[in-house]
Amino acid sequence: MLANLVPDNNKPTMVYLNLGYRITGKDAISLEFKTWKYAWPIGIPFGKSFEAEGEGFPGYIREYGVSLSYYRFLWKGLFAQVDVMPAFQTFVNDNGNKIDNGFQIFNTYSIGYHIKFFKDRLFFQPSIAITHRPYQSTMPDSFKQVDDRWSRFFFGQPGLHFGFNF
Repeated sequence: MLANLVPDNNKPTMVYLNLGYRITGKDAISLEFKTWKYAWPIGIPFGKSFEAEGEGFPGYIREYGVSLSYYRFLWKGLFAQVDVMPAFQTFVNDNGNKIDNGFQIFNTYSIGYHIKFFKDRLFFQPSIAITHRPYQSTMPDSFKQVDDRWSRFFFGQPGLHFGFNF
């Protein structure tokens, strides 16, 4: 995950494994195993509040989930994707102590382009997405107070997937 390499005060320490299957020439599905952490609400838009001092959680949230994705190739390499992920959460305070567990459903709606190399053995998929949290279980109050100030949607999430086809 390239975002793990970016010098940042909110590194995702993300691990991500995607196993997909092309159903037809235009349709694909995948299972994606993911874990990451974040210290700011997901709905903060890019701008002055994004990862700003005073806008973060009093600690961080670590998530573990398995998502189901559906890709539809629309025209040449252009695709649309819907990803639904139930995720288990661990809430950790500023001292590094676990204070609670939670659960959320996290959806991603993307549009992007599939770029092929070496007869589609290697590919890159730049995309742009809307992320959405339709369900969030109870959070610790200190996290909820921060999270409630922001939307459950994030518009303009950039993406860059790359991989190998076997």
